[in-house]
Amino acid sequence: DEEWPEAEKAEKLARGAALKWASGVFYRPEKLEGLGQYRSREMQRNSSIQSRLKSTVQSYLEGVSAGLEQLRSAAQEVQSACQDLGAARWALLDSADRFQGLQQMQALMVEHVQLASVVQVLPQLFSVQEVFSHTLQLLHGQHLLEAHAELMMMEHLRDDILSQLDLRGLSSAQTTVLSYFGGLQELNESLAKQLWDIVGNSLRLVREDPVLFVTAVRIIEREEKIDDTLLLEATFLPPGRPKSWKQKFYQVLRETIIGAHFHATGVDAEGHGLAKHLATLQKDIVSELRVVKDLMVQCVPAHYNILSICTITYHQALTSHLQDILQEDLDKQALFLLLEWALHVYHSPDMMGHPDLLPEVDVSALGPLMSPELVDQTERKYVVKVKASMLEWLQRTLEVEFKEWFREEEPETDHQGFFQSALPVIVMQMLSENIRVASLITNSLQQKVYTMALEELEAFLGRLREALVQAGKEHQKDRTVPKYYVSYLLAMLNNNLALSSSVSSLHPDIACREVPMSLRAALDRMQKKTCQLLLEELLLDLQPLCLQLPSHKWLLGSQLVSSMCEVINKYTKDFSRVRKPLFTLLLTESELLVASQYLRALMQKKMVCKNKEERVQLCDRLLQDATQLRELFCGLGLDGSQQSLEAVFALRELICLKDPAMLSLEVLGFITKYPDISDEHISTLLDLRGDVSKEVRHMVLEMMAQHPQVLPESYRPIFSTILVPAPELPFCLRKGKCA
Repeated sequence: DEEWPEAEKAEKLARGAALKWASGVFYRPEKLEGLGQYRSREMQRNSSIQSRLKSTVQSYLEGVSAGLEQLRSAAQEVQSACQDLGAARWALLDSADRFQGLQQMQALMVEHVQLASVVQVLPQLFSVQEVFSHTLQLLHGQHLLEAHAELMMMEHLRDDILSQLDLRGLSSAQTTVLSYFGGLQELNESLAKQLWDIVGNSLRLVREDPVLFVTAVRIIEREEKIDDTLLLEATFLPPGRPKSWKQKFYQVLRETIIGAHFHATGVDAEGHGLAKHLATLQKDIVSELRVVKDLMVQCVPAHYNILSICTITYHQALTSHLQDILQEDLDKQALFLLLEWALHVYHSPDMMGHPDLLPEVDVSALGPLMSPELVDQTERKYVVKVKASMLEWLQRTLEVEFKEWFREEEPETDHQGFFQSALPVIVMQMLSENIRVASLITNSLQQKVYTMALEELEAFLGRLREALVQAGKEHQKDRTVPKYYVSYLLAMLNNNLALSSSVSSLHPDIACREVPMSLRAALDRMQKKTCQLLLEELLLDLQPLCLQLPSHKWLLGSQLVSSMCEVINKYTKDFSRVRKPLFTLLLTESELLVASQYLRALMQKKMVCKNKEERVQLCDRLLQDATQLRELFCGLGLDGSQQSLEAVFALRELICLKDPAMLSLEVLGFITKYPDISDEHISTLLDLRGDVSKEVRHMVLEMMAQHPQVLPESYRPIFSTILVPAPELPFCLRKGKCA
């Protein structure tokens, strides 16, 4: 029970089930009558079950007994086999030396089999040398198709033998076979050499003897088909395969084209040499593409795309060749030719757009011959070269112009009698021609040259102004040198006006003709400097006369202003040799100079009116002088309202005022009209009157302080350029040595 608790549990369940069944069956009294029958039936049943169990167990026991017997027998047989194996092992160890002899016998057998295989093909191998010799003779006689046929036959024989040996696992015999076919490599190389020589001369041959070229192409096609077949099968690849002769054909063709035209070293950096080189390239390329299009295309299969290949080769080689040329230090003519050729000639009907090449040849899809970056870089190089050339020419022009200023002759005149020189014509022709030439290439180059030309013109004006200053210094040392100093200054004014009016027309495009402010300023500075030198010359002749006033001699009457008018007339006569706007400018500036010099002379404190009579005389003299000068300039064409001499009339009113107490009001009106006048100027004028008390002076100056003036934008300063002498000290020591 302890070992089989499930059996006890099963027995209890069976008893319980039997009791339950019996109580259910025999619960009623009438069922008890069949109890004996039930008992006998159950006893028979139990007896049958027990007999079957005994029979089953007996059967199992018999099987186990048979199995054990078999196991015992097998163990005995295994032990016997082990003993036999041990004996065999010792026997094998004893006969190891004999097995080495068997291995040698096996190797001999393999070699015998290989030799037997080789012996089978010996008749064919012995005939190889004879075929080699015949094939070489065919090659030397340029019977290429027959030679190639025999070459293919020998290669096929070699490949067939090697393939069979490879399938039989006789790889060691392949070396022996290959030794018979060693001449195949030489034949291949000899044939290939002739083929590539033919391809290298293909452009000539298709015109003279296309048969050779067609033969070469047929041989290449044969080899290409053999390569394709072997590569597709991919079972056995013979030695020397794939040959790739079609790719070699393209390579040789490209190398021939490049070597014939684009390997020239040391291309002339000057325009003439480069022009000749580019013209040769243009002629040769068009001629050769015609040959390819009309003749070579018919000698090769369509899938070779021979015309397209040649066109691309020429295009790419030209691109590289132009880049190599640009590495040289080219002059401006060479750079221009290169840009023109690459951007215009190359695509023109004279070259790649030639009617004989269209429509088959189309380089538009191949991209530009020069990249935009390279074009821009080349344009900048060209501008630098043009700038250097332009600078040299402008400097030479300036030197010639400077020498002309010192000639013993007046400058030349135009049909209207205005002074001029050839300078503006030379300069503008030089600038406009360079801009026009640049416009033949690209708009960007035109704009670059235009901008550079304006910059160089601006720099030239600066150097021209410095040359004028240098000539002015020479003239100050000796006023007779140059002899016609004023005339040449007037010619320079006309020249400057001509440059100013012409510079806007330099650019062909009206929308791009805006003149930079810096150039306008340079032209303006040139004009001002020339006017300044002319006015300085006028001033040198006026100063001796101005030094004589004011004085008592002048006050009593003299020809001083008449002499000034003569000087002015002399200069205005010269000024008439400039064009009207310049004449008006010089006349206006001359009038301002005369007025300021006249006022400056009055401000030098040389004279003080002693009494009323002298003030009356001073007022009369001022009126006469100012009137005479005003009438002179009015007669010359300068309107009185534009004259600065009105300041002399206004100053006269201050001096003529009889009641000094009214000076404050008079001065207020004066400073309102001439706001650039200072306290020192007013104080000097009050001193000139000679009757102004300290109180009145103080009141006038205080009134001026209370009414500060602002200069209007259109106001022309008069008094601000006049310096008043410093007042003398009220007390001073006698001149002498210190104690």
